[in-house]
Amino acid sequence: MNYILFDGDVRKSLLPFTYTKPVADIRIGILTIREKWEKHLGLTTTTVTEEYLEEKYPMVELEKNILINASFCPTESLVDKVKNLSKDEAIFKGEDVIAFFTSDSQEEVDFDAYKQIEFEEDLIQVKNTWDIFSLNEIAIQQDFDLLTNDRTSEPIPEGTRYINKENIFIEEGAEITFAVLNASKGPIYIGKDAVILENSSIKGPFAMCNNAVVKMGAKIYSGTTLGPYCKVGGEISNSVLMGYSSKGHDGYLGNSVLGEWCNLGADTNNSNLKNNYAEVKLWNYETGRFAKTGLQFCGLMMGDHSKCGINTMFNTGTVVGVSANIYGSGFPRNFVPSFSWGGAAGFTEYKTNKVYEVAEVVMKRRNMVFNDIEQRILQHVFDTTKEFRNY
Repeated sequence: MNYILFDGDVRKSLLPFTYTKPVADIRIGILTIREKWEKHLGLTTTTVTEEYLEEKYPMVELEKNILINASFCPTESLVDKVKNLSKDEAIFKGEDVIAFFTSDSQEEVDFDAYKQIEFEEDLIQVKNTWDIFSLNEIAIQQDFDLLTNDRTSEPIPEGTRYINKENIFIEEGAEITFAVLNASKGPIYIGKDAVILENSSIKGPFAMCNNAVVKMGAKIYSGTTLGPYCKVGGEISNSVLMGYSSKGHDGYLGNSVLGEWCNLGADTNNSNLKNNYAEVKLWNYETGRFAKTGLQFCGLMMGDHSKCGINTMFNTGTVVGVSANIYGSGFPRNFVPSFSWGGAAGFTEYKTNKVYEVAEVVMKRRNMVFNDIEQRILQHVFDTTKEFRNY
């Protein structure tokens, strides 16, 4: 069987992260949504996504295909039902389709002609940007169970203080030096070749992926995920760094999501609670205005390749687009459009030739290439987000 993950209607509510990647490649828990499905299915998947992303994320269509809504995270029981789908059958969760069987001759799907199977168990569905951190503790536990089943952890190094050893899993090559690991309230997963330096304190649920680094004296609270090659210091709470991003120094990051290739300057802080304790609103790309989240705690949403200088202050519920460069004193606006250069004193447009130069240097430091495909994706995002740059 051929499995294809599709973006669905939630893509727009997951901007700015889905400007540069399909919904399937959002990281929540330990793994990306794609990695979760592939681990459960034992097969690779392809993607139905925006046309400008297809060169990097192509779709392979065969005679028989099962299409899966990438906003849903898999469970064993859901995967079992997906694997057993037959022609003209679809799995639904309320009004949302989770998966359906189709053929390459079908251009449009009429679900009224399908046998509709209702899935009643609870599932993680990533419908909004804030779901990524709000549901992260649950996702870490699910991924921890999936990745560590019938496996033995590397030994906890001498000198490490820990609580609930059974809830700590260390992959091969990881280094931990005189750290505190508290897994009493949830699991702690330490990926391959990850590093935790002296006097760091970590409270589960927590996950760090391969080659991530926790610097000396860091304080990391529950619900935090560090993607591959992330490097962090200071204080972090209930936040997801998707990969290749850094918060290398002191400062606070809470109830936040950073995309890939982001960097926060030393002593950057974000607010995650309004002074009047009111509900937080976030910028909505589809409506072009701020919308309610239903949350009292909500911090910073930062798209891929965005960066900020030292001592940057982000207000509660700030959304930063793709490839923005923020610096200077004072609070920048709560919505910073993609390809913006500046801060509280005002913004100008960040020229793409400079963006590409920085991206090439940054990715080279991780032995990765900023190629023509990556450039074309960023150019498309630059062109389609011009409407927001009315400074």
